[in-house]
Amino acid sequence: MSQTANGRRQLLAVAVAAPLLLIVIAVVLRFIVLPADAGTSAREPLPREVTSQEKSVLRTAEQYLLRDCMRRHGFVYRPATGSIPAKPEFLYVINDVAWARAHGYGTDIDRAIARLKEEDPNQRYFQSLPEERRREALAAANGSRMDLTVTTPDGARVSRSSEGCQAESERTLYGDLDTWFRARSTMDALPVMASQQVLSDARFTAKVRAWAVCMRAAGHPYASPSDLRKHTAAQKPALSASQERTLAVAEARCAGTSGLARTADALDEKYMGQLRRSHWTLAVAERRLRLAALPRARAILAANPTALPSATASPGAHSAASSSRTP
Repeated sequence: MSQTANGRRQLLAVAVAAPLLLIVIAVVLRFIVLPADAGTSAREPLPREVTSQEKSVLRTAEQYLLRDCMRRHGFVYRPATGSIPAKPEFLYVINDVAWARAHGYGTDIDRAIARLKEEDPNQRYFQSLPEERRREALAAANGSRMDLTVTTPDGARVSRSSEGCQAESERTLYGDLDTWFRARSTMDALPVMASQQVLSDARFTAKVRAWAVCMRAAGHPYASPSDLRKHTAAQKPALSASQERTLAVAEARCAGTSGLARTADALDEKYMGQLRRSHWTLAVAERRLRLAALPRARAILAANPTALPSATASPGAHSAASSSRTP
């Protein structure tokens, strides 16, 4: 074989091998530079969610931090450490017969919450202050400028202050206030977005029709749980406690037998999972910050041995809210 032929074959081998080598390099580089959020398997695992009791510990610790900060500014703040019965949030339909039998639609709990607000010593103290001192108290609690802003997945613009005792208490617990605010605001927006998707899902509406058939057979001709709420809210005089419980129990039973409760739960989990995956980094951050805050919160409670984890968050220090939300 001639040297020329050998040379041509060598050149051909190089010409064929070069693109293959580039392909191999590209594949290797792709896996090297692949961002963590590009695939589910490469993502940081989602930490566990804090329990209801742990949420109470965090809320109560925040209350004590708020008290100490307001005291340094020359104001009185009494932590909310009492507890009231928890009121579950039934987004789609009441699905707990035992709860419905005990509370109906929860107006007994609503009344208890209203009484607590009326008797709130912080609101009484705030109302007793001269007008100028009220302004100073609000600034001390909530800050004087709304310098943190985030646009949530539903398009709303949420703002709050990085100053004031509320911000200080959250910064002490969670460390990174900016990340905590962005993560919490984002996660708080997801349940409503998921519920909108559930309500428009054909599988949900089919089960609502089955629920309505069940309710009609029980003597309650309502087209949907929301239709039932509208009618009962507008009813004059209001339902008695006994009537309320009877209606709520019928709603819960039909939610079970029609399959509405099961379908609503499954669809809610599906759409919440999709939304969470779309905002994975902040979902991880929100849970991680809560879990990391627990040891600090427990230390604060240990330093305040009379503290009892509260079942509900008290109103903001001398204020209706410490952040604003614009659609």
